[in-house]
Amino acid sequence: MRSWALVTGGGTGVGKAVCFALAQLDYSIAVNYSRSEVDAQSVCSTIRKSGGKAIPVRCDVGKSSDVQHMVNTILDVFGRVDCLVCNAGTTHFVDYLDLNKLSDDVWEDIFQTNIMGSFYCFRECIGELKKNKGSVVFVTSVAGITGMGSSIPYAVSKGALNSMTKSLARTFGPDVRVNAVAPGPITTRWLEGHEDRIADYLKQAPLAKACSPEDVAEVVVYLVAQTKMTTGQILVVDGGRTM
Repeated sequence: MRSWALVTGGGTGVGKAVCFALAQLDYSIAVNYSRSEVDAQSVCSTIRKSGGKAIPVRCDVGKSSDVQHMVNTILDVFGRVDCLVCNAGTTHFVDYLDLNKLSDDVWEDIFQTNIMGSFYCFRECIGELKKNKGSVVFVTSVAGITGMGSSIPYAVSKGALNSMTKSLARTFGPDVRVNAVAPGPITTRWLEGHEDRIADYLKQAPLAKACSPEDVAEVVVYLVAQTKMTTGQILVVDGGRTM
């Protein structure tokens, strides 16, 4: 029987690479997007042209009712969910010394998407995931481990998501495996205009390069489909910078 995956933020960057990688393993994909409709449609079209199955599903993951509607739509079309990849995220670039710029709106925007969005998706999918012995991967960040990143709220949100990974893995094993991948800087449009930060970061990375979306997708695929005894783990992918 074909397996079905929901990938949030699936229209661009890491999410796009994950959709293509899972489709190559014969997963059918629900490509979630919030604003990138054209990109999500393009991902689905590419997968279909290769003989796979994919549908675009619009949803702001930071809104619980939207997530509930999205998952219901997926179940109406697919009939099941076997895999959840929570990749949707947001940030604000704020200098760590400039605490006055960390308004309530900044904190709430980052937390609602990065933490609550992932939780809402997990909560709506857990019944299916338990029934199908499924797998979950949260895309977090080394910022949640080192405290260094685009802003303090972003680092805190990813640290919370790392912790949630472990809590959910403990709670829902052995039926569901829950892991996270924590990339360093990734060569996506997020970091356009911040190339100086990447250069400084890479000075201390043994592999001396930033991650590509495909580098991260490779690890997501490993956690989803190529290991059976891995759960509750935060797998760092940053060229060795944080070792």
